[in-house]
Amino acid sequence: MLTHPMSYRVAIFCLFLVAETIVYGQSKDMIFVSDTQAPMWVETLWLKSNHNQEATGFLFRDIVKQHPAYLFILGDVVTLGYKKKKWSRMDRYLDSCRQAGIRVSALLGNHDVMTRARKGESLFQQRFPDHHRTGFYQVVDSVAVLFLNSNFKKLAPADIQQQQEWLSTTLTALDEDPSILITVVACHHAPYSNSTIVGSSEPVQKYFVPSYLQSRKARLFITGHSHNYELFQRAGKDFLVIGGGGGLHQPLSEKPDRLFDLSSGYKPQFHYLVMQRNGGTLCLTSRYLLEDFSGFQEGLSFSIHYR
Repeated sequence: MLTHPMSYRVAIFCLFLVAETIVYGQSKDMIFVSDTQAPMWVETLWLKSNHNQEATGFLFRDIVKQHPAYLFILGDVVTLGYKKKKWSRMDRYLDSCRQAGIRVSALLGNHDVMTRARKGESLFQQRFPDHHRTGFYQVVDSVAVLFLNSNFKKLAPADIQQQQEWLSTTLTALDEDPSILITVVACHHAPYSNSTIVGSSEPVQKYFVPSYLQSRKARLFITGHSHNYELFQRAGKDFLVIGGGGGLHQPLSEKPDRLFDLSSGYKPQFHYLVMQRNGGTLCLTSRYLLEDFSGFQEGLSFSIHYR
């Protein structure tokens, strides 16, 4: 179910959640953002910049105002993960979130392990100690969110196999766990994207998508890497791309054989996703930065019914 702006039904669900937060005093919302890295100068040779670092700062300030229970960053947190100075601005953003009581988790993107992977991963791990390089998950309000490492070129064959087996075993266990109502799978590289820069990831299609499609409770696969908002469906399940955290905007294919995008009319440059559960429904709302940087607005919303 898709609407723009937010549909009446989704609005009612979200009002209920706001009321629940007021009564119980604790938010159960989750926010997802991806590709918060500053642009590399070489990227500006073929992609247009637009005050990208300032946009990322606006995003994090708005996230703190929303005050979710969790913030999940889906990779490419910084431009070059092995350089300490590249983390200085991001460290301030992360501190502001944690000081506000927001728990922050992240997974590795290609920029986080670019050039010197071991050093980049070490600095990443210092900031996100709950991260595990071959898969881990968090549970929030009966929603299990699985985080995977899609940097296959940086993983040994044994690591790839270990992660694939962990994914299959964990999804099966969550399917049988009565405390889990719905499962979300996340990695950095998008299995499906119309981006003319990065396109679709065949390794993610090979190693992650089959287990996701086979899982009874897994209903959403969420990624970044493509610096766009895109929404696809395969076998009745959703594949969402939210790469609007500050990286340079990437053009989308206009060829006749491009993938059918359910969000073709919604293409904000800078955005993040708010996820809320209400009973048997998962509410997903994109929140985007206005073109003149004057504020944020709720954009495309859709809901997943899993009961």
